[in-house]
Amino acid sequence: MKYIIEYKVEVGLDFKNNLLKLTKLSSRELLNYKILRESIDARDKTKVLYNYLLEIETTKKINPKLIRNIAKPYEIKYKQYRQKHRPVIVGFGPAGIFAALYLARCQAKPIIIERGDKVNIRQVKVRDFLENKILDENSNVVFGEGGAGTFSDGKLQTNLSSPYIKFILEEFVKHGANEDILTSNYPHIGTDILTKVIANIRQEIEELGGSFYFNTTFIDYNKCDDIEVITDNGKFLTSHLILALGHSAYDTIKMLAKKGLKIEPKPFAIGVRIEHKQSMINKSQYGNYANLLPPANYKLVCHLKERSVFTFCMCPGGYVLPSQNEHNTIVTNGMSNNKREGENSNSALLVEVKVSDYYKGNPLDGFTFIKDIESKAFNIAKDYRAPANLVKEFLNDEVALEERTIKTTYPHKLIMTDLNKVLPSFVIKSLKEALPLLNNKLEGFSFADAIMIACETRSSCPVKFKRDNFMSSENGLYVIGEGSGYAGGITSSALDGLKCAISIINVEPAINKSS
Repeated sequence: MKYIIEYKVEVGLDFKNNLLKLTKLSSRELLNYKILRESIDARDKTKVLYNYLLEIETTKKINPKLIRNIAKPYEIKYKQYRQKHRPVIVGFGPAGIFAALYLARCQAKPIIIERGDKVNIRQVKVRDFLENKILDENSNVVFGEGGAGTFSDGKLQTNLSSPYIKFILEEFVKHGANEDILTSNYPHIGTDILTKVIANIRQEIEELGGSFYFNTTFIDYNKCDDIEVITDNGKFLTSHLILALGHSAYDTIKMLAKKGLKIEPKPFAIGVRIEHKQSMINKSQYGNYANLLPPANYKLVCHLKERSVFTFCMCPGGYVLPSQNEHNTIVTNGMSNNKREGENSNSALLVEVKVSDYYKGNPLDGFTFIKDIESKAFNIAKDYRAPANLVKEFLNDEVALEERTIKTTYPHKLIMTDLNKVLPSFVIKSLKEALPLLNNKLEGFSFADAIMIACETRSSCPVKFKRDNFMSSENGLYVIGEGSGYAGGITSSALDGLKCAISIINVEPAINKSS
């Protein structure tokens, strides 16, 4: 007999013996068990618990009160793609990856256009920028095979609920990710593993007939009976053009606006990267259990009178990266490898930006607003050092002389400065109000020596495309992923790409269907 049960056990106690006590089974009667979901409950620091959802196999019935029902797995079905021309996908980040993978399995033989390099070459160019400040504007932390998420830890948690999410996680595992992402409450792959996973997915798509064009930039498209896709490396005819855009594809979004696609400005968020000692975060989250548990995570939010302040993309044991795709700008992001074994943690600390804060009549005004901040950040030092301050001095309207007990992981070093020179006044005001309040939620968050590094501006895209019920922005043309305004993060972007591909196969509201 098989049952699904919830099981809680204090950290450090024997897993199996406590399970036998809960179920009132003997070791012979408990044939097997499988962890379906795992999380940590650290609300009571004197008794930190592991929470499990288990599938157990037994020789006798158990107490019905222990049994839980869960939804059955959703089966992904593949139908044959029947169109005059192969689909073209622009961008091979999470949205493009899962759109291409699904369509390839539907015998569509997709054509994938990616402005950056293959991930192995991209890694070399990213390293060259981190070590030597040599930036390739088309192949960097933002652009290239795998998208921006490749160099931000591979965090997969999402607030979305969809039967497709399990499929996405299973595909990552199938292509090389660790199996623990299937059970963890905060699943992450790690940049060191994610790079290999992406290459493996590309290999499957190629084996199914897909074609890749790297170092190829999408320039324009024309529509008659078919869609003509224009790149700097040739032209393609297609029945479906999928634009899997990242949050930084401003040039492409600008071109689409000129073509008449309906775009509206939307709220987003900006702020800083904040660095702490990971040991402090572990102690604050787990108390005396800190040495028994993996590096601690956190997710904080503070609702002020006028706007919200929140953490995003927290990287336990991670590193702060320069993540710009343009010369003479500063953009920060965070990443960590699979083991999360770095000395520091970091997180984006963001302030809500309302449309009214930047909108002057053009739906693309948000990009101008962001670029101005990123340029100001660069102009403080003009050598890729990032403007920064320590929490104590920031709260007291002073500027720290240097780093103290926490040493930054930012490779281009820091220049201590007044962050008013970089960030809008409403951001500074909100951060000052929020830091003490966030410290009440996580002790040590506003520690005097914590480092605030500017600027974090790419948490989401500042525009949103209008789409119909089939996810199409124009007949046969689809804008998906973070650049569409409908996704934020690896999993939500992958979900957007998968749903788009399924819609194309099942509904096919495309031009020129084959006879």
